[in-house]
Amino acid sequence: MTVEVRQARPEDHEDIVAFTSDTWSDRFDRGDYIPEVFPEWVESDGADQHTVVAEADGRAVGVCQVVALSAHEAWAQGMRVADDARANGVAEAMNDACFAWARDRGATVCRNMVFSWNAPGLGAARGVGYDPATEFRWAHPDPDRDARADANGASGLDAVADPDAAWSYWQRSDAAGELAGLTLDPEESWALSEATRDRFRAAADERRAFAVRGPDGTHGAAVRTREYERERESGDGDTERWVEYGVGAWDDVPAAQTLFAAVARDAADRGADRTRVLIPETPRHVSDAAYAGIAVSENPDFVMAADLTGRS
Repeated sequence: MTVEVRQARPEDHEDIVAFTSDTWSDRFDRGDYIPEVFPEWVESDGADQHTVVAEADGRAVGVCQVVALSAHEAWAQGMRVADDARANGVAEAMNDACFAWARDRGATVCRNMVFSWNAPGLGAARGVGYDPATEFRWAHPDPDRDARADANGASGLDAVADPDAAWSYWQRSDAAGELAGLTLDPEESWALSEATRDRFRAAADERRAFAVRGPDGTHGAAVRTREYERERESGDGDTERWVEYGVGAWDDVPAAQTLFAAVARDAADRGADRTRVLIPETPRHVSDAAYAGIAVSENPDFVMAADLTGRS
């Protein structure tokens, strides 16, 4: 099979839909998101975003997108290859094109995310140059204006809007180490990038950076990242409002209770129907959240990273 990798065009949409519509149909009722977002990807391509397709025999048989998240970080997403084009170097060719684009922009690292249960996707990521970086899970506190931490377990702790204290805590937290310094990117959905002090300070005006403080210092932090409307999983056409928090970090169960109560109140104030908070995938963090009565996602997600500095 002769494969040409080129920039995606609007007329590729029909081909893309043909081989992506039933991706993971055995796991998700909603189906793949690629058919829905592909036209927007093509339209919004530019200096900070590049969508490619692999063409063979006059049709698109693969798709992938790479996005610049910062001056040195790129994020790859949405790689799909048609069933009848696999094992022909399609993924490798698209990945090389994405790496080259990112490297030309000055990126020194390119990351992507793979569902932990997607063994073929994990193998493919390793095969094209990605190494393991970190893993995370989602916590889903219910929006509740009256949420309070357990009075006995969290005595003396309070969550306050303090981005400087939140940043200082994040830097020294075990969560930062477990997550390789990554939190949800404030601009690109489903992407992680390196947390910065400016990211925490930018939250100050909207009172969306929380620090869990007590008499002896700060014991937790969280940052609100994004708000959006999303179709309900029922598929009936109705939407629900999500409020997303780029990271949650804490020392112990009382601090977790205090932090998640603050998130629940904040989400309710923002009119949220649902929330998600990125937390480290460790036995302590996941079990702390569960012990605090917070729902957590069934499976973790893996983040992979490719060092671009030695590639030509």
